[in-house]
Amino acid sequence: MSRAKTKIIMLLSLTALVTAACGNGKESTSTGPVTISFYSYNLAIASQKEGTQQLITEFEAAHPNIKIDAIPVTSTEINTKVQADIAAGSRPDVAQLVFDGLDYAVQNYNAKALEDIVPADELKKNFAGFSPNGLKLGQLKGKTYGLPFTFSTPVLFYNAKLFKDAGLDPENPPKTWEEVKTYALQIAAKTKASGVHVGGAAGADWIVQALIGSNGGKVLSDDRKTIQFGEPAAIGAIKMWQDLVQSGASDKMNDTEVIQAFSESKVGMLLYTSALQSALLSASKAGGWDLKAVQMPSFGSKPTTPVNSGSALFVLSDDKAKQQAAWEFLKFVTSERGYTIITSKIGYLPLRPAIVDDPKYLKDWVAANPLVKPNLDQLTRLQPWVSYPGSKWSQIETILLEGVQKSIQSSGDATSIMQDAQKRAQSLMP
Repeated sequence: MSRAKTKIIMLLSLTALVTAACGNGKESTSTGPVTISFYSYNLAIASQKEGTQQLITEFEAAHPNIKIDAIPVTSTEINTKVQADIAAGSRPDVAQLVFDGLDYAVQNYNAKALEDIVPADELKKNFAGFSPNGLKLGQLKGKTYGLPFTFSTPVLFYNAKLFKDAGLDPENPPKTWEEVKTYALQIAAKTKASGVHVGGAAGADWIVQALIGSNGGKVLSDDRKTIQFGEPAAIGAIKMWQDLVQSGASDKMNDTEVIQAFSESKVGMLLYTSALQSALLSASKAGGWDLKAVQMPSFGSKPTTPVNSGSALFVLSDDKAKQQAAWEFLKFVTSERGYTIITSKIGYLPLRPAIVDDPKYLKDWVAANPLVKPNLDQLTRLQPWVSYPGSKWSQIETILLEGVQKSIQSSGDATSIMQDAQKRAQSLMP
């Protein structure tokens, strides 16, 4: 073959390679634009939409080659939509899911472990500074399937004016459930308000899990095979709750009713998600009373085990380029800047604790919003929201909540009620 012909062949080959690599800009996944779908229930909540959109807007500005197709879905419908869309061949790339569905998301949605799509050194670098207890919330069998995103813990809000009206010192709030009962009965006796309401008996079981754990109990064995919410320690926590209602220290309102009542200064104390802080502060200012908050009360000297509400971000895409784009998105929204927006604009806890003392991020905001401090203090004792295994995980959670409701709304035998609930739930285990 002549030298001239060889050069022509080499030139044609090079041209073919360049054409294959560049084409018309559509085949390069490493440098071309990537759009990822993001299912978010924060976007479906009026008070949280603006802050969540700010996260997306700032991310897109910093990453011009990645676009976020943000899709608002209510928290009660998001699992159903994800499942239906996967079945229809329209798999979301990133989904914001609550922690009680962690096991199901891993087993049924093919959620990607971050350890399998991100280099180990990069993952380690990104996890530095992240709350260790917070990080565990999205882990299963040693891998991180859900990156914790927005979440809160149970705190005891109380009305300082009602404390004073009842002859109680608002600077000396109750620390144990026994003290809560005493304070609540005094509020009920000396004011027109009800004493205390413990939220979380319906909807999701994270507060129930926090109460059971704080009394030394469990809802599920460590090997994830045995339901345990009918065991003595768990029953003891529910009996405390039942006693608050039966003694008159607590009311029988549902959570929606009591949030409104508390906002109107008709309830002295409320154990519920710290995410209510902003709304309750607005109500207290409008109503002329002072809102205060402390950590969740304990069972005597036993340490409390706060359990989180809230969500993690799951990467569900099977496409490598979209997985990398999703990882860039996850990194940003859980960065120092991301959590500054999440805490100050949406109302959830920062899972990078150092930023609360950093003037570049949240120091000034925390100084102006001291009610966040009990929530921050509870991070050191945070326990994961246990997800039940198998396809019937939601039914198991419902059985637990129905047992709690039946116990606290009646004078029935909580022991037999909870033991029966445990037996029925065990029959649904895989």
